[in-house]
Amino acid sequence: MTPHLAITMGDPAGIGPEIIVRAIGALKDRLTAEELKLLILGDVPALRRAEALLGAPPVPEVREGEAWPALACLQPGDPQGEIVTGQIGAPGGRMAYLAIEKAVALALSGRIHGLVTAPLNKEALNLAGYHYAGHTELLAELTGVKSSVMMLAHGNMNVSHVTTHVALEDVPKRLTPERLRRVIDLTHGAMKRLGKANPRIAVAALNPHAGEGGLFGRQDIDISAPTIAKAVEEGLDIVGPVPGDTVFVKLRAGQYDAVVAMYHDQGHIPVKLLGFNVNPETGTWDALSGVNITLGLPIIRTSVDHGTAFDIAGKGIASETSLIEAIEYAERLAAH
Repeated sequence: MTPHLAITMGDPAGIGPEIIVRAIGALKDRLTAEELKLLILGDVPALRRAEALLGAPPVPEVREGEAWPALACLQPGDPQGEIVTGQIGAPGGRMAYLAIEKAVALALSGRIHGLVTAPLNKEALNLAGYHYAGHTELLAELTGVKSSVMMLAHGNMNVSHVTTHVALEDVPKRLTPERLRRVIDLTHGAMKRLGKANPRIAVAALNPHAGEGGLFGRQDIDISAPTIAKAVEEGLDIVGPVPGDTVFVKLRAGQYDAVVAMYHDQGHIPVKLLGFNVNPETGTWDALSGVNITLGLPIIRTSVDHGTAFDIAGKGIASETSLIEAIEYAERLAAH
């Protein structure tokens, strides 16, 4: 099976068009040999500007309803306004939404095997009238699921999350046995699809020292521990709750295949710390590795693990590393 993926441009005013053009260049030989097929969804004029900026040949454009070659681009609608590179605006948010909407429809109909998303901007999305906290929530609604689970991957650092875009004070309320078990099961399934026959999973503690016998909260004792014990009884290789200040060191050391984190920053900080390549001379990052995988959807979705970077959009310096990794992960998941 030749993997056929859609790449959504995200906000076309950001670095999405540039990293897509760079990724296409890096994958040129595979695309020419038709070992991989890509359909780019988003604002075609923005793609053309990126191609001109980077000196790349134009991606063939197809129209709605047409068959497309191994590499093609399609404009899913009208932005209803000017898209200005590097500036937040409703037209960019609208195009980001339309691209995702089209990609989901293609995936649900079986015309593509999965989608890979470049970054969108939450403010622009909301300015356009689409009131979602981000890609994850938008995809859940478009695919008709109640909720989904975010998993970050970088090397052997695979980290899923019980909660993501919620206030820290709301995290304990959302840690329920049902939610935790669902994240455990989805993480287990994802790791099997990524090649781990019997995944070893650790659940991170919510509180310092896993609650220290109840001195620092009882969620780890009353909710996490019994849920983990039940999963072990049913044959899963899972441990925890493991204190958050050591669990990721053990993950990096290969003692686990994945970690279930309790909240956004607990899981994101270790993965992004390892994923950013910082130039010591300038004190700035010049590349980022890492992939965002959405679990619990009826379709495959992977994403870059960075934002729209409006400050460098249009300068031709954005790195395509994370996007290429996201494409590779989508291929691996589609293969199973």
